[in-house]
Order: sequence, then structure tokens, then C-alpha cells
Amino acid sequence: MESGSIPLDSLASAFDLQSTLESGQSYLWTREDGATYETDGAHGGDAWYATVADGEVVRVRQTDGELVWEATTDADRLLFDLLRLDDDLAAIRAAANTDALIDDAYDRYWGMRIVSDPFFGCLVSFICSAQMRVERIFAMQESLREAYGERIAFDGRTYHAFPTPDALADATEDELRDLGLGYRAPYVQRTAELVASGELTRDDILGNDYEDARDAMTGFVGVGEKVADCVLLFSLDYLDAVPLDTWIRTAIEDYYPDCARGNYADTSRALREQFGPYAGYTQTYLFHHLRNGGGN
Repeated sequence: MESGSIPLDSLASAFDLQSTLESGQSYLWTREDGATYETDGAHGGDAWYATVADGEVVRVRQTDGELVWEATTDADRLLFDLLRLDDDLAAIRAAANTDALIDDAYDRYWGMRIVSDPFFGCLVSFICSAQMRVERIFAMQESLREAYGERIAFDGRTYHAFPTPDALADATEDELRDLGLGYRAPYVQRTAELVASGELTRDDILGNDYEDARDAMTGFVGVGEKVADCVLLFSLDYLDAVPLDTWIRTAIEDYYPDCARGNYADTSRALREQFGPYAGYTQTYLFHHLRNGGGN
């Protein structure tokens, strides 16, 4: 086992691990005490979180002004990538078109970062997220990992990597339904086939302008515009993506009615103009704020 720490005062801006990993961005990290989303406001905690990325197990917690980690490898660079520790939040906020609501959201959850999850795991988890409570989404991903993911022994425990596209492409629809995926089972299986065969992959998305990338993402089975935006924002570094989920649509109705344009693409474009160049960051802060009772 390797271990280390990252001093928080060495980063360009503040960082908060709990809000980053418990704000609805990622279903690929596990809170090791099993209390994910049980903390009101989800901010400032010191719990351990774990994930498997690039075949490596990483455990991390925030305490006493540093990120402490344990891993199967030297995890400093991996954590910088996965948690976007190089992002300059002060510059991102300064570039935003803020108002009282947005300022409250940034103030309340200052230090929250956008995650940068591995592409395939992010894609499948958001396909599974449709019309589902977060507890069930997490359970689905855990079931997929345990059934089809590589097993990695670490610190006396067995961790499971997210399944490869080949592994899920070879699964049957009935097998995936038995894991609780329901009607999402054929979407996951067919999307895995597309990636495994090379018919549609991450490389076909990257490099496109944002709206073209979103259109390309909808080529995956079970991916509409909202899921496409989630994957673009939380995996592929399109920080201008603004997923229009229920909370953000309510915010449009209550605070930004001029952005309601009758269809997803035009409404998204108007909201990006409203929020500024890092609209995805503002959206994520606003989502977490409203979901936890802000704006009342």
C-alpha cells in the first residue's frame, strides 16, 4: 500500500471533498462508511471515499487542511485528474455572470469541484440514472462492478473496477435486468457493444464543439440530451455543458424565465449565456444548493 497527502493550501483555490463527491456528479466513488447523501447539505465532512480508476484503487479523505490518500499506486496525479485539483475556482467564479442566488450557492459550497470520471463508467451510470433515486443508481453501479468488474485486493479488502465495455457487451439483457437495471438493461448492453466494437467511442466525441459533441453523444443507446450533457460535463471536460434536470428547470421557472425557449437545445444555449463561460460549474453549484433547500 502506498500513502500520501496533498496540502490544500498548495492548490490554486479552496477544495471540499464531500460536496464534490456527494453533489450528484458521480456514481463511481463509494463513501466507505455507507452514509452517502445522509449528511444535510453534504459539505465539509471527513469521511473516506474510494474508487477504482486506471486499474488502481484509491481511498481519500479530507482532514486537517490536507487530502490524505491510500492507494495501490502513487495517487497524487490521479487525484489531481479525477478531482480537478488544478482548477482555479476563484477565476472560474470571477468569470461567471452571478446574481444573489448564484453567489449564495458559491458561498455555501465553496471548494466543490467538477469531477472528471472515467468515460465509460460515467456513461453507463448516467444511462442508469433516468427516473431513479440516487440510492438505486449507486446500487446498480455496485452490482455491475461486483458482477463484471475486475477484482482488486487492497488493504485486506476486495474492490471492483467498473466493467470494461467488452464485459458488458457480452452480458445478456436478462442478466443485466437481474441486477436491477430494468428497462435500462438493453440500453447499457447495446451502448457497451458500440464502445467495444469501436463503432462509437470517446474519441468520436472529444474535439467537437460543445453542441456537436452533445449531438454525437446521443448516438449511444439510452442517451438523450440531458444524459449527454452530464457525461460531457462530468467526464469529458466540457465545462460549458448545462444538464437541464428537474432542479435546473425549476430554477429557470423561478429565477430565469427568459431562458425558457421551448426546447432543450435553445433553453440550454440561453442558460449558458446567462451563466457565463464556465456555465457547468455554476449549474453544479446551483443544483447542489437548490437540492439542499437553498433559494427559499
